Amino acid sequence: MGRRTMAVLTAVVMLVLLVPESICAKKVETAARKEDVKYIKCQVCERIATQLHQQVQKKQAQISPKKISEYQIIEIAENVCNLKKEEADWITRIDIVEKGDRLELVEQEEEGMCNAECKTIEKACQEVMGYSDTDVAEYMYSSKPQLDQLVNHLCKDLSGACSKKPPPVPKNRIPGEAFALKPSKQAEMDKLMRSMEGMPGAPGMKMYSREELMNNMNIGNEDGDNEDDDEDEEQSKSFPKNLGNIMREKEKKANEGDWKQKITKQVASTGETLKKHAQRVSNRVRQWWKGMKAGQAKKKTSKAGKSEL
Repeated sequence: MGRRTMAVLTAVVMLVLLVPESICAKKVETAARKEDVKYIKCQVCERIATQLHQQVQKKQAQISPKKISEYQIIEIAENVCNLKKEEADWITRIDIVEKGDRLELVEQEEEGMCNAECKTIEKACQEVMGYSDTDVAEYMYSSKPQLDQLVNHLCKDLSGACSKKPPPVPKNRIPGEAFALKPSKQAEMDKLMRSMEGMPGAPGMKMYSREELMNNMNIGNEDGDNEDDDEDEEQSKSFPKNLGNIMREKEKKANEGDWKQKITKQVASTGETLKKHAQRVSNRVRQWWKGMKAGQAKKKTSKAGKSEL
């Protein structure tokens, strides 16, 4: 019995070290409440501007005396609404609180579990930024605005998120879930996984549940409790070999899917980049056309005035 217990404990320790898996709790997958976006959009936009301003300053301090590049600012702007990236950690510290006929964003000291409210804030953040990430990054790089100027530019000029007051929240709206602190070990694991994003082999890494691990290792079978010590000893000796086989099999399956994931991800990334460039070109063409029409109208007015004279 003692050898079996040692084998189980050894399995847990080795799996924690070798497999990127949080075995303490399963994540709750809850969809964003899209109907709530309009009530918090302006507040989220102001938070985005604050985060961009702070994170750009932090990056500048880290690389000083070098000057932060426009590309580095674009990278921050692209990631600030992506919960898989470190730049979006601020979203997990926000709680949506019902106050009368409005919703208010309240910042907490620590990270919370990312359920419906967290994903609703991410959704609102993505709607605010849209294809404006490169535009706001260009503005920050060239103009070096103060926070209030950045808020005005992003939330009124670019996105229009704060151009009008949000509508009142319906009285029959179902309240959101209570803010739940994320366990410290899970927070550390999530931070580690985010830091490994983009590393070679990282896309193939997978999170396994406790049940999957126990089933794969054939651990927890109570029928063998009365087996003799010789059988326990054989199982203990074969444990490292079984673990190695399982790990190699998992790695092989992950690597088989790597190329497909990389190609799909690259195609999607290229498509998004083309959309952004097309949007910027379209905006500039419209601005140029407006300028041309205004110039022509001015010339016509000038000629008409001369003919009257």
